[in-house]
Amino acid sequence: MLDADLAALYGVTTKRLNEQVRRNRERFPEDFMFQVSPTEFDALRSQFATSNAAPGRGGRRYRPHAFTEHGALMAANVLNSARAIEVSVYVVRAFVRLREILAAHKELAKKLEELERKTEALALQHEHLAANTRAQFKQVFEAIRALMAPPEPKRRPIGFVTPEDEQRS
Repeated sequence: MLDADLAALYGVTTKRLNEQVRRNRERFPEDFMFQVSPTEFDALRSQFATSNAAPGRGGRRYRPHAFTEHGALMAANVLNSARAIEVSVYVVRAFVRLREILAAHKELAKKLEELERKTEALALQHEHLAANTRAQFKQVFEAIRALMAPPEPKRRPIGFVTPEDEQRS
């Protein structure tokens, strides 16, 4: 995320954000923040059609900084605006929730694999367990794995859709 976008998100000026980054440079290693290359800067300027005017008139004379997700969070910590604190808390909670979801998913996958191994071992011990029953167990495990997969996002059709077409969907 570029410094200007991050500053807007945190409710401060780009100048203020960069000032705080300079004052706290030790908190921003290269994997948290870097300055865009001259080639990237030229591409950004042509993409957004910014002028060569002075900074106060819409143009930039210096290359912007780009922040990774860790750098964006660190920027919130060095800024002292109410909005930066609010966004920082939100980001931390989002990462904690994501970690919980991933841990639960891994645990469920591990238990499913363990259960599948146990049923295979049981099937091998008891030859009278029919092949049909083993096939049914496999189908159950495959169905559970399919339910664990994230759902495909619903895609909107391209073009004009009539109400009749919408009802058929």
